[in-house]
Amino acid sequence: MATIFTKIANGEIPSYKIAESETHIAFLDINPIAAGHTLVVPKKEIDYLFDLSDSLLSETMLFAKKVALGMDRSLNPIRTGIIVEGLEVPHAHIHLVPIYEEHQNVSLRNKVEITKEKMAELAATISKEVKL
Repeated sequence: MATIFTKIANGEIPSYKIAESETHIAFLDINPIAAGHTLVVPKKEIDYLFDLSDSLLSETMLFAKKVALGMDRSLNPIRTGIIVEGLEVPHAHIHLVPIYEEHQNVSLRNKVEITKEKMAELAATISKEVKL
């Protein structure tokens, strides 16, 4: 059965899309740990990040870099952090987390509340700055 990320990539489930290429998609995490928390997902459904082919892993990181730079330009965090835990959904993915404060809690268990309106605003703001 297709993962939730595959369903998002296929347009079967709505998302706050940031960027998309032929092989990757980036969208806001619906359980964010910071405003602008974004997921980068290869469209090819493979559970474990390190099971990706070398070329797909490289493409994933380069796509994530472009998204992170767009986040930096649009959100002005101190920097954008990266988390690869891979336990929530059995589909390889990378969390890009804007870090706004030096001692910000960036645990994936530290959820923050963000309204749907703010999520839509964040997605629009970030996507304008992503240069693929």
